[in-house]
Order: sequence, then structure tokens, then C-alpha cells
Amino acid sequence: MKVELIHFPLHPDTPDSGLTLEELFRGRDYDIDGNFQRMKALTEAEGLEYGQRTHTYNSRKAQEIGKWADDQLNHGNDYQEIHMGLYRAYFVEGLNIGEDQVLLDIASQCGLPVDEVSEVLNSRSYSEAIDKDWEKSRSYGVTGVPTFVYKGRGVVGAQPYEMLEQLVKES
Repeated sequence: MKVELIHFPLHPDTPDSGLTLEELFRGRDYDIDGNFQRMKALTEAEGLEYGQRTHTYNSRKAQEIGKWADDQLNHGNDYQEIHMGLYRAYFVEGLNIGEDQVLLDIASQCGLPVDEVSEVLNSRSYSEAIDKDWEKSRSYGVTGVPTFVYKGRGVVGAQPYEMLEQLVKES
């Protein structure tokens, strides 16, 4: 089975400087600490780290770099480490993944050619590909991340492995 990452505009209007979680969820019935505790338990059960973020940041440029890295598989380069690097930067370290220098630092740490990543950021050459991903995610009815879709059926949110296994078996 081939797994394909499709990007989704979770909070596309987030300014470059980001928003505090309090600003993001103001006026909504959302328990920031309770959600953190739930996500921390889920990620730890899967052997992943998860930090207590205070901000959300615009992920558009990070998505463009991720899409470029995926495309490089077609050219014989395996740059998949960037996905874990972006996860770690955002969800563990709370870094602003909308800043070019942060993205270049992550790329360097993951062994990607920084000059090529810089060119992708400067040219925004993967912007159209992300627009298509956003359109595709909307056509699937995606409302949150992560969403796992298999043969037209999906589940939203961080899910235990058994739930994903059930999705595949029942589709």
C-alpha cells in the first residue's frame, strides 16, 4: 500500500509571527491543557515526543518544503527525514516553521541540500502543488489533521494504530 501525504490548510490565515493558542481558540469551548494532555498520552503511546506548545504558526512554507522533499523521491533522493524534522520543530520544540531560517536549519539538520531548499523557498515553486493538495483535501471533506483516508473512508485526528487497521480492513 502506498501512503501519500496530502497537505491541508489547518489555519492558513495565521500571520507570519504566529498566534498564541489563547488567541487561536478565543471564544471557542476548547480546553488547551486538556487537549495537550490527551495528545501527549497518544503520542507517547506511539513512541513520539510531544511538547507543550504556546503558539501556532503558519505551515504553508513548511508544506511546500515537504512536498518538494516528497517529489525528490522521483529523482532518486530520499529526503523523507524532513517530515520528522518539521514535526519535531513544531510539536516538540515549538519553533516557528513559517520562518525561512528555521526551515533552512531544519533542512540542514535533516541532511537536505540547503541551497536547493532555499531556492524552493525563494521561488515558491511548490506553491501550486500545495494549492492542489488543499483542493484535494477539501474534496475529501477533511476538517482537521491528521486525517487518514483509505478507499473513500476516513478518520480524523490522532488515532491509535488499531483504529487505522480497522479503517483498512473495513474499506
